[in-house]
Amino acid sequence: MRLNKPALYAAATTATLALVLTACGGSATSASGGTWDKNATVNIGSLYEPQNLDNTAGGGQGVTEALNGNVYEGLFRLTDDGKVDKLLAQDYKTSADGLTYTFTLRSGVKFHSGKELTSADVKYSLQKVLADDSQSARKSNLEVVKDIATPDAHTVKVTLSKRSISFVYNLSYVWIINSQAKNLKTSEDGTGPYTLGKWTRGSALGLNRFAGYWGAPAANKQVVFHYFKDATALNNALLTNAVDVVTGEQSPDALDQFKSNQNYKVNDGDSTTKLLLAFNDKAKPFTDVRVRRAVSAAIDDKKLLESVWGGYGKLIGSMVPPTDPWYEDLTKVNAYDVTKAKKLLAEAGYAKGFSFTLDTPNYDPHPTAATFIKSQLAKVGITVRINTITPDEWYTKVYKNHDFTATLQEHVNDRDLVWYGNPDFYWGYDDKQVTKWVEQAEEATTTARQTELLKKVNRKTAEDAASDWLYLYPQIVVAGTKLSGYPLNGLNSQFYAFDIKKKD
Repeated sequence: MRLNKPALYAAATTATLALVLTACGGSATSASGGTWDKNATVNIGSLYEPQNLDNTAGGGQGVTEALNGNVYEGLFRLTDDGKVDKLLAQDYKTSADGLTYTFTLRSGVKFHSGKELTSADVKYSLQKVLADDSQSARKSNLEVVKDIATPDAHTVKVTLSKRSISFVYNLSYVWIINSQAKNLKTSEDGTGPYTLGKWTRGSALGLNRFAGYWGAPAANKQVVFHYFKDATALNNALLTNAVDVVTGEQSPDALDQFKSNQNYKVNDGDSTTKLLLAFNDKAKPFTDVRVRRAVSAAIDDKKLLESVWGGYGKLIGSMVPPTDPWYEDLTKVNAYDVTKAKKLLAEAGYAKGFSFTLDTPNYDPHPTAATFIKSQLAKVGITVRINTITPDEWYTKVYKNHDFTATLQEHVNDRDLVWYGNPDFYWGYDDKQVTKWVEQAEEATTTARQTELLKKVNRKTAEDAASDWLYLYPQIVVAGTKLSGYPLNGLNSQFYAFDIKKKD
């Protein structure tokens, strides 16, 4: 979701793919040959400018893309292949009952302001995510935290109210921030390989290599995220060398011009971003499961995917992408079937159809998808009124106030099926059995048991048409051939820039 894409909102280090460098003035030489400019500026093209620079204050997908892993780091890092690696946590131990985690912090880590990292900063950062006004996408997952103790400057002891098999995974979403930092919507104080440079709203955001970084220095001197309003402008910037790489291609019709050009490489990675037609399951007529199933069956998801993405992307039929451990192909549940849709509507008392308002974010591909859905549902007698809104309006109206009947939104994160176990989440799905399964899965002592339970959740929410999962986005990264080391997958909208190398 664009939150943090609150994305509503990937990536790992591509260090295993990185070239071994040896310093040579302003350039470096790889083990396989070729010269790379260690003082290069890498220009990155994106459609997702941050709303602000605080990922607990509705910064959006853009702040995750630009700052996560680059400016801010966590105790753990989610890698490009979905694994969780230790980062600012040197080591950790778990008590026999699974309720207490003791973390030992890495030594020699300094914030960009020069202050040394201590356990107090970790405590502050966790409390910031859990605060009443926090808009963190993982706030509810971390509410199992009962107590945070700091026995010494390099030790953090976290006690949970109940077991949480995903606790370490969820910590990869928590940015460790200087507890003394102020004005985090417009400034930063992280421990990452880059510091914040100049942010020109509506245009670009620059990051500069941090000379005091505790780990291996960034492979480039500076990265600049350039922001564009539409995919055409983004592609033109790549063609004219105004940017070196595009974080996620949004115009598949334009790919041929890159595929046929030896100066570019088109990479088709794995995405975790789902486009949802999200019903308000507490608002009529979507309180009736037959209506939700009917709407889902009336929309030809395959045709929509083809019209938006050509031969890219996938149909999944649920909230779970293939990269999640509990994935199951559920595309046959509520599959496209107009006859079935009409029958379900008649059974629900809507033989002549009904009308509803579809709150639609104003950026691609939502307006296109909304128009398609309107056309499809008209064939079964349903009238759709499209209400186009900004991301800020969406957050307040839909996510915060639940003031909607149905909406379009993309959800970015992996392993976010569990949100259907929270009746207070914006879509209002409330099934006591699902909630119980989610809770049991989180308290499971083995990943096999967790997977077994979440497969049940996946199937039940699909059968209930809790939402209509239209399709899984492709993750198409297009870059100039002078570049290497950029992330290929779209986990949670992260875009680690520190391993990107640029030829002289």
